[in-house]
Amino acid sequence: MNDKHSEFSLFRILDAAFNRTTEGLRVVEDYARLAIDDEFLSTELKRLRHDLAEAGEGIERSKRMLARDTHGDVGTEIELPSEYERTADRKVDATSNVAPCEGRVEGLEGTIKANFSRAQQGLRTIEEFAKLIDIDVAKKIEQIRYRCYSLEKSYNATLFERCELVGSSLYALVDTQGEWESRIKVLVESGVDLIQLRDKDRTDREIVSIGRRITELTRDSNTAFIMNDRADLANVVGADGVHLGQDDLSVGDARRIVGPSKVIGVSTHSLAQAREAVAEGADYIGVGPVFPSTTKHFEKHVGLELVQEVAAEIKLPMFAIGGITLDNLSRVIDSGVRRVAVSGAIKKPNEVGSIVREFKRCLTHSM
Repeated sequence: MNDKHSEFSLFRILDAAFNRTTEGLRVVEDYARLAIDDEFLSTELKRLRHDLAEAGEGIERSKRMLARDTHGDVGTEIELPSEYERTADRKVDATSNVAPCEGRVEGLEGTIKANFSRAQQGLRTIEEFAKLIDIDVAKKIEQIRYRCYSLEKSYNATLFERCELVGSSLYALVDTQGEWESRIKVLVESGVDLIQLRDKDRTDREIVSIGRRITELTRDSNTAFIMNDRADLANVVGADGVHLGQDDLSVGDARRIVGPSKVIGVSTHSLAQAREAVAEGADYIGVGPVFPSTTKHFEKHVGLELVQEVAAEIKLPMFAIGGITLDNLSRVIDSGVRRVAVSGAIKKPNEVGSIVREFKRCLTHSM
């Protein structure tokens, strides 16, 4: 570039964009690290900053510094009222069976949103102007920008829990054996937070019929209805979400089917799988199997060690699952988890309500 004035302007733009991007990333990283203690998100955001710095080595830092002119920046004098507003833009889903969230910190949500936007806009500016200097640098910045978009999605899922998950502690997995309808009525009346329909022996038509009935039973209650495995059927019956196993659809593919409003959960059996679920944008994860189960066979059990490991690193809502009963619940709570999914423990006829209430009491008092 022969025009010295143009060269000066180019490096001045790049310097401002690098600073703006780094500042935005640092704000959201600090909150992940120091406010919500999320090791996974903190690590990913730090890695993003470091990769940005490494990519920026292809653009001479000395020229960027020499072109810096904060005093002469006309933009520092331009202010808009919206710059100081930090509000959320979430809307209530009219199709959900669950009441809208209350008490959400809108200012905080707006702060996170504003700083991710600042970083993403800065990355776009760097990418476009870097094309005039080094196309390889521009390509690296482009990939960092895409990663930033994905991280924002994971971050929001962790920080701003879905309404269906706020305050949730007890997740009931149910099949359709015996008097399933009366059992679900008791579960809802007793305060179960989520109910998952898990029945692999029924035809699709039967599951749809049953699912629609469960939707009716949970409507206008504080219990969310989750369909196991089948994103398509979750849509058909009007469920609040879908739960995916490791062999089912990816979170992204399921999201294309159920849309943005429904909850998506993922079963995980290792720390790597838990990390992947967060990165893909899951709303919650199940971690297990913790203990031998009477309702589902597993070749091995991950135990409380994995539960502790995941709880220490990941703050996305997680439910410990697998053989959990009132007898071993205290061990689960001691591992750092306040959410559990149960199945066999709530199958005793005439005792479902009392067992659910005792689970809720133990879990609530441990929070």
